[in-house]
Amino acid sequence: MELKDYWRTVRRRWKVVLACLVGALAVAALLTLQSTPQYSSSTRLFVSTTSESDSSSAYTGNLFATQRVTSYADLVTSRALADQVGGVLGDGSDSGELMDAVSASVVPETVILEITAVDADPDRARAVAQAYGEELAALVRELETPEGRNRAPIRATIIDDAVESATPVSPQPLRNMALAGVLGLLLGIGAAVARELLDTSLRSSDDIGDVTDAPILGNIATDEAANLAPHEVLSTATPWAEAFRVLRTNMQYVEVDEEQKVIVMTSSLPGEGKTTTAINLALTTAMAGQRVVLVEADLRRPLVASRLGLDGAVGTTSVLIGKVSLADALQEYRDSGLHVLACGPIPPNPSELLQSHAMEALLADLRRDFDVIIIDAPPLLPVTDAALLAAQADGAVVVVRHGRTTRDQLEHSVERLEAVDAKALGVVINQAPSRKNRTGYGYGYGYGYGYGFETEVDTRRSRSEASARTKAENKAEGRGTVTSGRGGRRRA
Repeated sequence: MELKDYWRTVRRRWKVVLACLVGALAVAALLTLQSTPQYSSSTRLFVSTTSESDSSSAYTGNLFATQRVTSYADLVTSRALADQVGGVLGDGSDSGELMDAVSASVVPETVILEITAVDADPDRARAVAQAYGEELAALVRELETPEGRNRAPIRATIIDDAVESATPVSPQPLRNMALAGVLGLLLGIGAAVARELLDTSLRSSDDIGDVTDAPILGNIATDEAANLAPHEVLSTATPWAEAFRVLRTNMQYVEVDEEQKVIVMTSSLPGEGKTTTAINLALTTAMAGQRVVLVEADLRRPLVASRLGLDGAVGTTSVLIGKVSLADALQEYRDSGLHVLACGPIPPNPSELLQSHAMEALLADLRRDFDVIIIDAPPLLPVTDAALLAAQADGAVVVVRHGRTTRDQLEHSVERLEAVDAKALGVVINQAPSRKNRTGYGYGYGYGYGYGFETEVDTRRSRSEASARTKAENKAEGRGTVTSGRGGRRRA
């Protein structure tokens, strides 16, 4: 991953980073509040030799003292000295506790030894540090005095007595919170990158391009207007409506040699929005003046009739078994020019019906009466219905849900189509995140705007061509309706 990829990952996974940061800060704050304040006190000793006279003797003595002072620092943490200090304090202090509470360090390039004691009581910290300094000086004198003599050639002298401190050395809230913030950010970025690498969901045009060569025909952003009835939301200037106009325009460049197009709308799994996409695409296409029929071929979980408020008791299955004629089964949606063939009674054998000769005859009749036939089919992975339909149609448009459909799911869906010699006409990205762009329009609004999903056919057109096409469509949508063909209506 490049640096820009990390930045995009952090922007995309900012909730993970924020959660780790807040968690680290909360833990640091809790530990800081629960920590007992600790106070420190220090005493300093000067190590020197008792030899005198000339400069060479003084230099030799200084080297000797420098070598000795490191050994004295080690004596501070010895159990023998801790026992002596415990006896001097007379408070029953354990030698192990004293050894843990005391540290010694040599000031670099000097013969000065600093002893520091830490305790929750500032007065006791001072007493322990002072006792250690005095007892160490006595221990040095005892150890360095040669046998038979009463004077040691080297001595340790206290030059700074221990004093009581009013400020605790720990905890340090600012330092703890700063370290926790840095650690939280690092953990958050690491978690975000790890999740990004493990995430196989489709989030960009590159992700889809790695799976299939089928073009991206459109991207539908999340929009509150989608909760309205299709005839209401598509007749207004909303980002949702404009996204389907873009999809409608791009569909004109699919299978251009076919005068009557039969298109199967499907997805990998349920819940990815293929029925909603099929309904809105069919209605948008009908509003442009074409003869359009929407066929409910999801004979297992039909939703079209309920979404459009139509009668679903008679429909596809009724026509296939010869119970009702096609003309009688078709219903028009709110004088929009869109004809709908609902599901009808749910059969026990959907797959057999969809690959029957009756289905072939039904599609032939629909091709004769309509310009565009949009078939709402079941998902590809759970059942084979959509693949069977796509083999009889001109191809299938696969709807993927942004951030939910995975690469494996789309790849297996395309393989299902290829296994029956069906064509994947394109991909539609559904429920992509909304965001503003530099033009001020909402996400996905207008030709060529989008969240990194480039529609291959639309981006090749110039702005003047797109403008002329939009004007022509708006002019066509404003005309009246006339009847044409059996049960069909088209815009004049």
